[in-house]
Amino acid sequence: MEWLNKITQVFKIPDLRKKILFVLGVFAVFRLMANIPMPGIEAENLKSFFDQFQVFGLLNLFTGGTLSNLSIAMLGLGPYITATIIMQLLTMIFPPLERLYKEEGEQGRQKFNQYSRIMTVPLGMLQAYAMLNLFQRQGAIGELSSITTLVSIVSVAAGCVLLMWLGELITERGIGNGVSLLIFAGIVAVVPENILQIVAKWDPAQLPAYLLFFAMALLIIAGVVMVNEGRRNIPVSYAKRVRGARMYGGVSTYLPLNINPAGVIPIIFALSIMLFPGMIANFLSGAGGVVGNLAQTVGDLFQNQWVYGILYFVLVFIFTYFYTAVTFNPKSISQNLQKMGGFVPGIRPGESTASFLHYILNRVLMLGALFLGLIAVLPSIIGGATGITSFSFLIGGTSLLIVVSVVLETMRQVNSQLQMREYDTF
Repeated sequence: MEWLNKITQVFKIPDLRKKILFVLGVFAVFRLMANIPMPGIEAENLKSFFDQFQVFGLLNLFTGGTLSNLSIAMLGLGPYITATIIMQLLTMIFPPLERLYKEEGEQGRQKFNQYSRIMTVPLGMLQAYAMLNLFQRQGAIGELSSITTLVSIVSVAAGCVLLMWLGELITERGIGNGVSLLIFAGIVAVVPENILQIVAKWDPAQLPAYLLFFAMALLIIAGVVMVNEGRRNIPVSYAKRVRGARMYGGVSTYLPLNINPAGVIPIIFALSIMLFPGMIANFLSGAGGVVGNLAQTVGDLFQNQWVYGILYFVLVFIFTYFYTAVTFNPKSISQNLQKMGGFVPGIRPGESTASFLHYILNRVLMLGALFLGLIAVLPSIIGGATGITSFSFLIGGTSLLIVVSVVLETMRQVNSQLQMREYDTF
């Protein structure tokens, strides 16, 4: 079997084997952190709390159950992702920051990332305080003393920074994107527990619903693979150039545009943004007066399935365009093509090529954004169709998209590493 041969090849190459084992070692450290509870806090009614608030249940899934365990890694990489979102939004407001990120090369990008790391610390402390305060107001945990609250906030912020460092280590020394792989590890870690819940609550009368549920999951997996691998190829030709006694160019190739160039990032961004209004509303709901009433209204609004689903879909759709606009620059690509003597047949080089690429990208991106938005709200749709709302996060929706996307990307990188070794041998 081909996949078995590839696994054997991976572990035969020392460098690649070290990278795989390093990633697995980081996963082990992450799971160890997920089971180290915060000092002085005992969870009492957390399970009913996560069943009641859908967005926190999804966040708990992404963190691999660290939130429900009240561990030192309870926030996962949420503050770091939020800091990254804020920094990228600021590039649209402050031109110097945009030049730092886009025009100053690798050194400017490293400095930009350093700002995101620094911002992670206060965001982690603020989010930890808001989360603990929310848990106390909802009766999920008991009252905490000032010292216990301070120690817990510092512990959670330190755990978040440590996870951020581990994610960057995976990106630098392992295979794949560290942040995506840690989120993947968190999702996969709770799958055995969810399967045990299905077995424990097995009801033969619900067999048709279970079969429909798994059939839809298989269709979703097929759709995720098709969209992630789907591309719109733009033909590119290169003019013949004579240098010395040699002639270069005169070949035709293509420029691939992915249907989903943003990957799973828009869903992660949208989830981070969706977390804040509900958290702040629940935090201020006991304040009384106009502020308390307004906060209570916002909190009730976010508990409405229709409002939550529509807002989630819209945010994912918007962030797909936003993230692609930040990472994909048609003008820069057209300039690079022109410098190398390349052109799109029938389109003039320069501004016309940039406009053409922008036009094609927007049409392709529409499909990708609609697909991501549909995947994001799919758990609610599946739950309504099958009546099995408790397990809709196990197979289907956001979690499945992230798992399949990370697996495909990791397989792609492993294959490229194997091919590179084959060329070296040749």
